[in-house]
Amino acid sequence: MEKTPLRYHVLHQTSYDYGGNVSLSQQQLHLSPRTLAWQRIVEQHIEVTPTPTWRRDGDDAFGNPVSWIAFHVPHDSLRISSAMTVEVTPHLPEHLDTSMPWEALRDRLAYTAVPPEPEDLEATRFLFESAHVRIKHELTEYAGDCFPPGTPVLVGAQALMAKIFSEFKFDPEATTVSTPVMEVLEKKRGVCQDFAHLMIACLRAQGLAARYVSGYLLTRPPPGKPRLIGADASHAWVSVYAPGFGDNWVDFDPTNNLLPDTEHITIAVGRDFGDISPLRGIILGGGGAEPEVEVTVTPLDEEALPEGLEALLPKLPESAEKP
Repeated sequence: MEKTPLRYHVLHQTSYDYGGNVSLSQQQLHLSPRTLAWQRIVEQHIEVTPTPTWRRDGDDAFGNPVSWIAFHVPHDSLRISSAMTVEVTPHLPEHLDTSMPWEALRDRLAYTAVPPEPEDLEATRFLFESAHVRIKHELTEYAGDCFPPGTPVLVGAQALMAKIFSEFKFDPEATTVSTPVMEVLEKKRGVCQDFAHLMIACLRAQGLAARYVSGYLLTRPPPGKPRLIGADASHAWVSVYAPGFGDNWVDFDPTNNLLPDTEHITIAVGRDFGDISPLRGIILGGGGAEPEVEVTVTPLDEEALPEGLEALLPKLPESAEKP
């Protein structure tokens, strides 16, 4: 039976007020979604104010769409608006217990003198430590009861996801973007970014390949209440290498203890947050400022967009494909 995709509109707005003139700025934007077997981009447009002096669009080292922009004239603020319409088709994996035993996959990914399969070689980039992900004995021990001998790798990953969900508390005040993963393990508090980094660190400590995934998650307003502009947020989850399943990667969301399906919209994948943060760069000047970020995810089968949203949408170019 053919599966019916769900269609969403996403508006991601970022605003900087620098508190003084910035004479030079260079930025990297991960705001355009990946095209996947289950995800199709109907239209997408990024609007930047002021107009950049220079801009280039392309793909990064992980195959994610990325934009690089630069400003060579003084400016005291920056506004970036990313608007997109995306279709997501149901894609939940079935029969996780038929995935290969985790030790067999660990040994398959380990270095040997035999040339690896091309897909395995790609996966090995996600085996090692990265800026936000450590590999420590404590992490191996924490995940150990989820991976008894002979456990199918996806069954073990699901058990680890459930363990993190049950033992950690969501607390936006407990961590920052730079909180080390070992501190998260100790405090057992954090946000989606922390839980994704922790799960990835535990999987890599077992010798398994795991990626960090950034994107958006549909949130639902309270019953009888309208959907509010800017009430949503970027989200993070985990992708585990499992040959033979889908595109050889299966997603897990430890913040919500579920396998992502039609309510998760994928933007980018990387080793950790540092590879694919929505906006990162350097500035010369300014008084220092934190960005204001607003995200609105709207299912297009709802009767109407949130009040006032249409006025915020940037005008799409005439060449964009229309729904």
